[in-house]
Amino acid sequence: MKYSVVVPFLCALTLVACNSSKKSILSTELDKYQVVKIGLPDISDISDNGKECLNLYKFAAMQADEIYKKQAFSNPASLLEISDEAARAYAQVNYGPWDRRTGRPFVEGYSMMPEGANFYPEDMTDEEFDAIADPAKYSPYTMITRAEDGSLKVEWYHNIFASDIDKICNYLRAAADITIKPSVRNYLLAKIDALRSDDYYRSELAWLEMEDSKMDLVLGPDETSDDERYGLKKSYEAFVLLKDVEKTEELMKFTPRMEEFQQMLPCKDEYKKFIPGSNSDIFACNAIYYGGKANAGVKVIAINLPYDERVQQERGTRTILMDNIIEAKFNEIIAPVGNVIIDVDQRAHVDADAFFWNIAFREVAHGLGVKQTVNGKNVADVLGNEAQTIEEAKADILGVYLALQLIKRHELNTTLSREDAITTALTSFIRSGRFGNAEAIGRANIICYNYLAANDAFNRNPNGQYTIDYDKAEAAIEALGSELLAFQAEGDKAAAKAFIAKYSQIGKELGSDFINIRLEKVPIDIRFEYEW
Repeated sequence: MKYSVVVPFLCALTLVACNSSKKSILSTELDKYQVVKIGLPDISDISDNGKECLNLYKFAAMQADEIYKKQAFSNPASLLEISDEAARAYAQVNYGPWDRRTGRPFVEGYSMMPEGANFYPEDMTDEEFDAIADPAKYSPYTMITRAEDGSLKVEWYHNIFASDIDKICNYLRAAADITIKPSVRNYLLAKIDALRSDDYYRSELAWLEMEDSKMDLVLGPDETSDDERYGLKKSYEAFVLLKDVEKTEELMKFTPRMEEFQQMLPCKDEYKKFIPGSNSDIFACNAIYYGGKANAGVKVIAINLPYDERVQQERGTRTILMDNIIEAKFNEIIAPVGNVIIDVDQRAHVDADAFFWNIAFREVAHGLGVKQTVNGKNVADVLGNEAQTIEEAKADILGVYLALQLIKRHELNTTLSREDAITTALTSFIRSGRFGNAEAIGRANIICYNYLAANDAFNRNPNGQYTIDYDKAEAAIEALGSELLAFQAEGDKAAAKAFIAKYSQIGKELGSDFINIRLEKVPIDIRFEYEW
């Protein structure tokens, strides 16, 4: 489902034409993604074999990026032929001819962004999909394509992307052959098997068991957020990471407490039946390469994987915080947005540490909560294409909720206050709302903002800046978390859809914030320039 964006200045971004004014519009849109240079941190303590593995990881990640280009858009090669330089660069940011924040095309000849990306034929009807007899049509690892006679067929990722997967597997095999760490070798070999079979259970367990490596490669189809049509298909992405050992040790003290955090959640006890695995971990890493879905449009700053609830219950999850990217986004975007929208008397509460911990517990929250409805059905299956938005909003709001609980208990080794956590969260909701409501991430943040607004959590001063009522804000954060968990537990898709429709609209005041932030030339997000 696409949701229309009503911010006036975005409506001008429709087609690239020959006149210079429209060219300048695309240049302006491209400039909203601040260039951040990504190099290698100190790797003097990594062996020569390890450095060679790191290069192989990057080659494998770059090949995963090639797969994603084909999942996102039916003709990725044509993007390189766009004559206008700004439009060509903007297409590379968005992995297609559509602005991911709005779903609108900026290249002539295209209509709105397809709800199903390139996972389904754009002209496929729901009736045609329903008539497909092959149950593999529901798999996260298949695409629906048209045969020469016009009929629909189901193709597994490992077949349709066989050439790319062979190249990835060759890189992984080479890395497995030279690594000196058995856990790394086991993971890489398991990942090869997974890529060639589209069965990721064993490789996800092997990844969680790989705890002794400073380097990491996260690669494969993970997120379903690109499939706005049915919420089924997973997109390829890749991260090449280097662990920050000191910061990871600080974070790991929370890993034995996942079941305790589960019981803290603001919902009925019958919604808390899921028991997270006891071996979850939290890593801080420097990201040195993003590929595929991870690199498309808005750059994620943390991940919580795997999504397989069997693995989550048996072994747990791994939260990875991209420390260098979090720092870049706070300095380039969050702090400047706070200067624009937060009243001067509360502005000092926009805090880098609060941003870090809100994100940390947002990712923890992804591994908690409701995985099965009260009727024993998979939440994602029941909520369908509404599931991703509900899950993203749940994680966003419960991240702040959990951070607040630990601040009250003085369990974070910082001087953070509840005011820091809440002010930084509101700033981040507005910042991320600028991503638009065409995708789940933007919608989720807009929902959080609108819910707080509906519960009088803040007021706007005559100068348009926010003064927060922290008691009301904290109550609203708890109430929203409770509502979202209830949607997942009860599996009421119609109610979830109505809730999203109500709270994901960009109203006049939020639209005004976006304009004020734009006028101050604060970037919307970042894009990477690699120096290694």
